[in-house]
Amino acid sequence: MKILVTRRLPEKAFALLKSHFEIDCYDSEEAMPREELLKRVADKDGLLCLLTEKVDAELLSRAPGLKAVATISVGFDHIDLKACSDRGIAVTHTPGVLTETTADFAWALLLACARRVVEGDRFLRTGRYKAWGLTLLLGADVHGKALGIVGFGRIGQAVARRASGFGMRVLYHDSKRAEAGVEAALGVRSVNLPELLRRSDFVTLHASLGLGSAHLIGEKEIALMKPGAFLINTARGPLVDEAALVKALKEGRLAGAGLDVYEKEPELAPGLAELSNVVLAPHMASASVETRTRMASLAAEGLLDVLIHGRRPAHMANPSAATAL
Repeated sequence: MKILVTRRLPEKAFALLKSHFEIDCYDSEEAMPREELLKRVADKDGLLCLLTEKVDAELLSRAPGLKAVATISVGFDHIDLKACSDRGIAVTHTPGVLTETTADFAWALLLACARRVVEGDRFLRTGRYKAWGLTLLLGADVHGKALGIVGFGRIGQAVARRASGFGMRVLYHDSKRAEAGVEAALGVRSVNLPELLRRSDFVTLHASLGLGSAHLIGEKEIALMKPGAFLINTARGPLVDEAALVKALKEGRLAGAGLDVYEKEPELAPGLAELSNVVLAPHMASASVETRTRMASLAAEGLLDVLIHGRRPAHMANPSAATAL
């Protein structure tokens, strides 16, 4: 069987595949150009992709023999699940394995923003540090503050666990309330989104991107946030109206932001890169050797399950598509 791999893989994951498949690999860290993707997928049985590859009706029409799509990501909004299901194509993803690593990185962004770590690094490297000053690069305390978590799934709950070490008051908002035992164990309280925004010193996003969630944080929501609050986004870029965020940061309404994902990734909203009170990261929340290897290996196992073993994969995004498995 033939598979297309749209990005360079960790060796462990590649080894899982090479003994079973004829592999066509786009051996690069850059995204595969769309036209090349459409051309190379044409004769494939399986596709191993990332969030940057749009798997839509156009692509599926070019690959009549495609039986499985595995994405190295938790999210799968880049894949037309209905179109895949209609064609009996199984779609697998990689939830769970990046939970703790992503939560770590959300905290890295939060702390870097609050304590102006990146600004301090630039200040020193450019030779501007001459002497210690009492008011030099003053930031914000994190301990004892209020943390608002939007989206309280695996990652949101992992972020909440870490907040206990900072003695923070934790509020969360999710369409589905957590079990009472989880709330009690984590010391968190469920509130609606407006209340969370009004009461939180730090707001961190861990919601999925679905119907109606684009611009979940827009101009109206930012206006509800505390003056001097911070916004962190390691979830999905389109959750935030970046133009509204840039405006609030320029005006000083918000003290800062830490972003790992972007509305039109990899493009940045005009003015965002010029702001000193923003920490920008290139979609690297899961970027540890251990986690990226586990993600790629899990995606590879998904293809093996469907194409070689003929069984339902552990993490199937469209379970109705392969009832025969």
